[in-house]
Amino acid sequence: MIKIGAINLGEFPLLLAPMEDVSDPPFRAVCKENGADLMYTEFIAAEGLIRDAYKSIQKLDIYDYERPIGIQIFGQNTDSMAEAAKIVEQANPDLLDINFGCPVQKVVCKGAGAAILQDLPKMQRLTAEVVKSTKLPVTVKTRLGWDSNSINVLEAVLRLQDVGVQAVTIHARTRQQMYKGQADWTYIAEVKNHPQVKIPIFGNGDIDSPQKALEYKKKYGVDGIMIGRASIGYPWIFREIKHYFQTGTLLAPPTLQERISTCRRHVEFSVRWKGEKIGIYEMRRHYANYFKGLPDFKEFRIQLVEAPDFATVSRLLDEIIEHYAQKEEALNS
Repeated sequence: MIKIGAINLGEFPLLLAPMEDVSDPPFRAVCKENGADLMYTEFIAAEGLIRDAYKSIQKLDIYDYERPIGIQIFGQNTDSMAEAAKIVEQANPDLLDINFGCPVQKVVCKGAGAAILQDLPKMQRLTAEVVKSTKLPVTVKTRLGWDSNSINVLEAVLRLQDVGVQAVTIHARTRQQMYKGQADWTYIAEVKNHPQVKIPIFGNGDIDSPQKALEYKKKYGVDGIMIGRASIGYPWIFREIKHYFQTGTLLAPPTLQERISTCRRHVEFSVRWKGEKIGIYEMRRHYANYFKGLPDFKEFRIQLVEAPDFATVSRLLDEIIEHYAQKEEALNS
């Protein structure tokens, strides 16, 4: 059994990655329904929490049905991160995660996210202060290194373990790669199999099918897998992987009715949580995957992306059901 502190995650947990403007409560709700074992919030700026910035505080919203859940923070100032950890603790998550992996320029230019991979002693000091400032289990998400000439993830994990981090998720790319090129899990296996590494190691990067999940589980020996982009608009990937692990057979894909009902719940929650304008806007990235594979869907997708309000989205979802039901009826007649 894989444990983080007192949290029992089962034999091989599937984790939902923290993704900016994606891993919000509406999205996490549909992923939890479909088998995600551990989820994280979108990353939250430590400075934003301290300043009581609305968007940062809103990201602390968690619900009991999501448990176990971690709140992820990022920053480069030790005092700010320690103070933010105390604020996070008041939100009562199951764990606190530190982001040492975000590659985007607006984060790394401030010395946060993956930038700290260039200064492992600072990473260690900052993490030690966060661990001291909270009773929550502390975990970390990071990358292989800054670039291909400075892959230092093993040293990073050993330093993090030494100061009390209880699990590490490794995205198998460098910061230089961003999200391009192939993820190299051999470095994750090197960390996992190192005799001094005693904490759970989770792998992340390029898992987009049940077959690949099983292959990487067997090949690299990780304690669990974190899934990010493959879950966007397709929360069923968690249940499909679990079914494949258990049976060796592929689960039938979701029916159109299930796609519609899940998408509708997702939109409804998004509008309720963020307000109609932002809720509708941030759903746009999900539609293509919710309805991937449907023939001649382009016109509906364009209309969904351009829909100005929930009433329009709801009407379009009804039209999609009717359109494809008629198509099927015509084919069968």
